[in-house]
Amino acid sequence: MTNEPNRTKAYTRKRPADVAPFRLTAYEGQPTPQRNAELFYLQKQIQSQTPMVLVLEDGETIEGCIEWYDRNALKIRGRQKTLVYKSAIKYMYKVGDQG
Repeated sequence: MTNEPNRTKAYTRKRPADVAPFRLTAYEGQPTPQRNAELFYLQKQIQSQTPMVLVLEDGETIEGCIEWYDRNALKIRGRQKTLVYKSAIKYMYKVGDQG
């Protein structure tokens, strides 16, 4: 007789009680006019490869072209490729449109 543990027992992970299940919000599921305008603007800048300046919440600036985007982030191709969370962006503008 061997002393191996019983490996047929099924283990399940329990979700902590304070974690809510994922739910779609109106912003994620139903595009709003503001969301549609944002998507249109980003697509236009990607297609035309417009050089952009992104000013982050901490004052840092990133310069480059938007390569792609998703719901939460932008990928910027400049001196180096950078992934920037949208929540970290204070504002952005086209190079040369500073003032």
